[in-house]
Amino acid sequence: MPSGAGEMVIVRVRGCVAVVTGASGGIGRATALALARGGAAVVLAARGERALEETAEECRARGGRALAVVTDVADHESVEELARRATEEFGRIDVWVNCAALTLFGSFTEVPLEDFRRVVDVNLMGYVHGAREALSRFQGQGHGVLVDVSSIVGVVAQPYTHAYGATKFAVRALGSSLRQELALSGDRGVHVCTVLPAAIDTPIFDHAANYTGRRVVAMPPVYTPERVARTIVNLVRAPRREVVVGPGRGLLALSKIAPGTAERVMRVHVDRNHLSRHEPEAANSGNLYRPESGGGRIHGGWHGGRRTAVRRLTTVGALGGAAVVLARRRARRRPARSANPVRALLTR
Repeated sequence: MPSGAGEMVIVRVRGCVAVVTGASGGIGRATALALARGGAAVVLAARGERALEETAEECRARGGRALAVVTDVADHESVEELARRATEEFGRIDVWVNCAALTLFGSFTEVPLEDFRRVVDVNLMGYVHGAREALSRFQGQGHGVLVDVSSIVGVVAQPYTHAYGATKFAVRALGSSLRQELALSGDRGVHVCTVLPAAIDTPIFDHAANYTGRRVVAMPPVYTPERVARTIVNLVRAPRREVVVGPGRGLLALSKIAPGTAERVMRVHVDRNHLSRHEPEAANSGNLYRPESGGGRIHGGWHGGRRTAVRRLTTVGALGGAAVVLARRRARRRPARSANPVRALLTR
């Protein structure tokens, strides 16, 4: 599927220059390493200097060139400096991966508004800042790939993660809007791709701000960050509009056919499997205002591989089967129509 601004092109990873935000841990770090292994020069951005330098060393050990730039993506001037340093060091930017993210759990009326705003500033405005810097360069040079990491909760929201879910919905909308704008301006060599991961085995759940009183755990089935990283590298090679990583396709289909049912599935799953019933946790702001001390980690210790192997088919099969049954029921109930006005409009 082409990425919307023009026909799909194959881009070589080797020799390209890629900026990756959130590169000190999790999906961002895994993506930086995968790009470096493919021969890209990587520019790494995050708040934690020590973890960022560790990532840079790992990238160099895998054969890539690497530059670490301490960056707070919520600060536009900091992102401008990141883009300037990347261009100064490597001459251009070919790929920009927006991956930096924070999350916040708690009852909507009880979470501090400043914490809510901080999540929005990083997860949405951080992507806006990155996209502004990337696209201005891509359009000037006639090529480039922007990859935004959204989430399955950008399709079906969860309880207790209002700020995170709202930003991930917004990231999808931002990508769609940008693709349309690029198509209208004729920028066929510039692509905007959105990635929708399911639950991924990263430290984000340990570092989340939490006001629920219950420990946050990864909601199974859990997938590896390396799987998302491979998807991102593949998007660099062959851009596509949106790609789901994990069992989200069934939930995506269910949300279109029966959104109320999708919400019920999500809320029950979150209450039973995302918040521990046995491990309390004191209210805290997690890593919203300061990076984790010490080095960064790719994995969160949620054993993504084992859980995925055991539960993937059950989850996807249940959601996909529910979507098919509901679709058939609705088709039987829907009265026949002599003409489709939308189809008529598109075929004029």
